[in-house]
Amino acid sequence: MDDVLVTGLGALSPLGAGVDAFWRGMHKADTAPARVPDPLAHMDRPLMYLVPEADVPDGPEEQDGLPLGRGSRFALAAAREAVADAGLTAPLEPSALPEAYAAGGGLDPRRVAVALSTGMGDTDLHEGWWTGGEPPASGRWAPAFPLASVVGGWFGAQGVNTCVSNACAASGYALSVGADLIRSGEADVVIAGGAEAYSRVALACFNRLGAIDPERCRPFAADRQGTVFGEGAAVLVLESAAHARARGARTVYGRLAGAGWSCDAHHATAPEPSGEQIERAMRGALREAGAGPESGSGSGPGELGFVIPHGTGTELNDVVESRVLGGLTPRTPLYSVKALIGHTGGAAGAFAALAASLVLHHGTLPPNVPVGELDPECAVPLPSGSTPLTGAYGLVNAYAFGGNNVSLVFGEAAA
Repeated sequence: MDDVLVTGLGALSPLGAGVDAFWRGMHKADTAPARVPDPLAHMDRPLMYLVPEADVPDGPEEQDGLPLGRGSRFALAAAREAVADAGLTAPLEPSALPEAYAAGGGLDPRRVAVALSTGMGDTDLHEGWWTGGEPPASGRWAPAFPLASVVGGWFGAQGVNTCVSNACAASGYALSVGADLIRSGEADVVIAGGAEAYSRVALACFNRLGAIDPERCRPFAADRQGTVFGEGAAVLVLESAAHARARGARTVYGRLAGAGWSCDAHHATAPEPSGEQIERAMRGALREAGAGPESGSGSGPGELGFVIPHGTGTELNDVVESRVLGGLTPRTPLYSVKALIGHTGGAAGAFAALAASLVLHHGTLPPNVPVGELDPECAVPLPSGSTPLTGAYGLVNAYAFGGNNVSLVFGEAAA
């Protein structure tokens, strides 16, 4: 099967607009949540890591007559950057098929797919209308989860356009789906990732669960009291190695080398205490990639250089994941994206994948945001300074309510 390469990156995050801002923010390692600017956020802890207002896209407010919420606008912004970064041009019009492609006329839109994810989508539109906001000018109803079709419609992608929404594991699944589309021969290029925006309902629900930390997102910390959400979008252009070579892709950040799915179905919100199924997902991804303890080499080309954990800051999740990592990859350093930008819900796996691609590309693991004294039950290595990358692979974990688990392994691009 053909390698799945990462040839473009795009981001809009609490660190600002663009991938460069994200990478700089990773090294600065100094962020904090803020109170959401919503007068109707009547909840105990209305905290969130927000995209700076100056970086929130102005539009478009509608596409083909349908109103776009904050989530869709975030997704479009990140997708535009990723596509431009990959050096891709818009696919040709259907009327140009198929002779133009044989003559090297551009991308075949039938072989471009979109796999994006979200937990809440454009719920902000509906929340506004429920509380007396202005209805859309067109008078048309708007779907809550249009992200993939919005990005696919903008780019002209005529392959699969799918929006994955299985909670906080969603964008890990979306990236895995994108890789499968390429490996099965269904697509040459997949625009994959996730987006999440502030939702009053979502934040209120987690407040009712007592799962919001009063200070910040502090994964693995002894004093952690829950998570703190973040918003934004992370998009990766996935591309078959053969297609990337044929068009002369200018940058390859790495490759999506392995993926593993599992479901423990233990509880609606709590992880299964033994961690058996999250370990199954990790081992499956590592085995497919030929990396880490599943590579059979122990070191060298198959060595695992870092882990980006799910690590939400909630009590049970952090302990269970730490226990599994301690047994599977005990000395591998961790980098916590959530300590930096909060828990971005359905986009969390995509932000972790973005971070992993940047770490592999630059060969450096940035410093972790300080979270304070670690929980003795979470004895994981969280380096406080920048460290050179010592392995060729990075493991990314994303878990969700309902026991949905996914692990991805990203590797350095082949020489």
